[in-house]
Formats: sequence, structure tokens, C-alpha cells
Amino acid sequence: MRAVSSWGRLNAHLHEVVSLRDPDAVAPVLAQRQPGIALGMARSYGDMCLNPGGVLWSTTGLDHLAHFDEQSGRLRCEAGVLLRDIQQLVIPRGWMLAVTPGTQLITVGGAIANDVHGKNHHVQGSFGDHVRWLKLLRTDGEVIECGPGNHAEWFAATVGGMGLTGVVVEAELQLRRVTGPWMQAQTLAYENLDEFFALADASEKEWEHTVSWIDCIGSREGRGLFMRANHAEAQERLEPPSRSMSMPIVPPMSLVNRLTLRPFNAAYFHLHRWKASTSIVHHEAFSYPLDNLHDWNRIYGPRGFYQYQSVVPWSAQRDASRAMLNAITRSGEGSFLAVLKTFGHRLSPGMLSFPMPGATLALDFPNRGNRTLALFDRLDAIVREAGGRIYCAKDARMPRALFEAGYPRLAEFLPFRDPGISSAMSRRLMGS
Repeated sequence: MRAVSSWGRLNAHLHEVVSLRDPDAVAPVLAQRQPGIALGMARSYGDMCLNPGGVLWSTTGLDHLAHFDEQSGRLRCEAGVLLRDIQQLVIPRGWMLAVTPGTQLITVGGAIANDVHGKNHHVQGSFGDHVRWLKLLRTDGEVIECGPGNHAEWFAATVGGMGLTGVVVEAELQLRRVTGPWMQAQTLAYENLDEFFALADASEKEWEHTVSWIDCIGSREGRGLFMRANHAEAQERLEPPSRSMSMPIVPPMSLVNRLTLRPFNAAYFHLHRWKASTSIVHHEAFSYPLDNLHDWNRIYGPRGFYQYQSVVPWSAQRDASRAMLNAITRSGEGSFLAVLKTFGHRLSPGMLSFPMPGATLALDFPNRGNRTLALFDRLDAIVREAGGRIYCAKDARMPRALFEAGYPRLAEFLPFRDPGISSAMSRRLMGS
């Protein structure tokens, strides 16, 4: 048994961790040790990838790339392959993953289980939109091969299904053409939410990647920095990102606190407002800025942190976003890592996929116990009234009632669950 925590570092429970390395040898492992849940890089923030006192099937050993067709851009690989390793292989060959989240240090299986999204949802949808085939192994030994046009109901349950339908051992992905690793990026300051939504609407037709950092504590109006980018022609004269750094220790208290947050947010906003411009940047610098700071989750200290990410529909996005920011300001809590963006109108491929047409707000909060949880209760009420939902990949405490209200296809999903698979999250939100 060893202690395992998720990215939020809220706790570290003992687990029996069993490594999976050979796809052909996975079935007897699943049959012998139950109930369990697949574990990739443990980049889920809450308890989706945890099973305290039970079994975790570590998939990082399933890391082989099986086949890549450079003409069609089809890649077949095992589920433990990192998105970073795929990018390093295919970008020099003129291809790229169509969708990645804010980190490339996650596995293909984790990306499928969470149906991750990126900064280009309005153009490319979510990760599951580009999965053409997957092999799912159930704990009773059944093997299910499925895709959008083959056993489509199993595919829809597995994409975004939190790893609860079985263990994905292989997948085939459709990549997209690119000219290289470079992007033309632009940063624009906005002073309030109305300006943000105007920029978001105006950018959708001309810019593939859009996202914004928002100051959730230094401005009641919701000022921030809007970033947008398109893929650019190869720029041989430019250098790739500099060497990464690491957060070497866990400080005795969170470095994100009242003394640091307000001045840091103000300095960050004004510095980038004055520097607002268009430039050519490496895709990693634009898409994964935190990947260059290893173990950045340690900055929140020994108690860890929560991430709260919600999405609310188009009809309520302005009022709900404003109400959430006001609630955060009144609470005295705050976040530096605060991201506001809009999703496009594309329907998600999974029964429990998170994206929906509207605005999504993601914020990191140091764990201050009941005070932080009380703020989340107020945010929950706003999200539920607006008809929104919480992202399960980021969640560690969502009430079951809010989960059921936010995911109307839950009843459709439940028959596809594997009875030999259970997680802390599934027990909290589904009872088993």
C-alpha cells in the first residue's frame, strides 16, 4: 500500500497500486483485484482518480505508440501514452493533437475519461470528437471495441465517463494538420465582463484559440487579459521555450493568500496590459504555460487547494459569471489562476461530457476549510439556478444533487458502468 494524492493535494490516502504494462495481460489483473479505478498521471484535481483503501490500476506503463499514418494523420497508441510524447513525435511531421487541455502531461486514457477540452472548443470541440476507435476492457474479461460509428452507445458512455465503464487500453486518434509548432498570438486587456464577451464573440470566426485570465479579486467589474492565437508558418529563427523550473518544497503555508494575491493580480494585469501586442510564440508557451513549472501545485502549502470549474449556458452566462465574481469578491477568497472562456455550440460526444454552449469559469482556491467550502456553496447555487454544471475532472466536493441536475444523461449512462470499478468520486456522486 502507498499514499496517493491527486493534483489538488487535499489528502493522501493509502492505495494498492498495480502497474499495467502489457495490454494482453491486463484482463487477469482486473479480475483478481477489485474494485479498482484506472490511474494515469493523477492530474485530476479531486477524487476522480482515487480509491482510498482500494486498488488503483496504473496505466502509465501502457505507453507504446502502435502505428502512425503520416498521410491520414491517424495514430493508434496505448492508453498510458502522454499527450506530450505524441506532440513531440507528430509536430515535426506536420500534425498535432486537435484538442489538448492546459497541460500535456496527461495520458490518452485520462483525456478520454475526462473528455478534456482546450482553448479551441468553438472550432475543434473536445478530445472525444477526435477519437475514432478505442478498446475497452471490462473487469469480467469482456473486450469492447467501439467508436462513433461502432457500438456508439458504449463510446458515448466511455468518453467523459470518468473511467467507470472499464479500462481503456488502446485508442486511435485523428490528428490535425499544422505547419509547425508556432502560433501567432495576441493579448488584449479588457476592463469588464461586457468587454470580455464582446471580444469572445468577435474572435470566434478569425481565431482558433481563445482564453482569458480574469482578475477575480482586484476588480469588481471583472477586468482581465484576453488571449487569442492561430497556428502560424514555421519560424526557424525562433527558439523553443526555455528550460523548465520546479517548485522544490511544500511551503509551511499557502503562498497564495491575502497578502500576495491582490498586489500580484494587479501587477500581472497592468504589466500585460502595457505589453499587449501580437507576437509569434511556441505552441507550448501559449497552450501549457504551467508545464514549465513542475510541481506548481505545491505553492498552496500542506493543505492543498481546490479548483472550481463551472459552465453556464449562453442564456445566463453574463449574469451568472457576474454573480460568481461578486460572490468571490465579497467572500474575501481569491484566485490567481482564474480562467474565463466560452464554449462553442458543438454538442459533446459523451453522455457525461462537461462542455456545453456557454461560458466556463475555472478558479484555484487554497484550502481554508469551511470558509472555502461555504464559498463553493454560494457558487453552486448560482450555477444550479443558471442551469449549469461542474467539471468532474476538477471537483473534490460537489453535492450529489448538483451533479444529478447538471448531467441530465446520467440515467442513460448508469447501465454501462462496470460493477468492478469504483472510485471515491463515484461513491460520492453515484453511491457506488
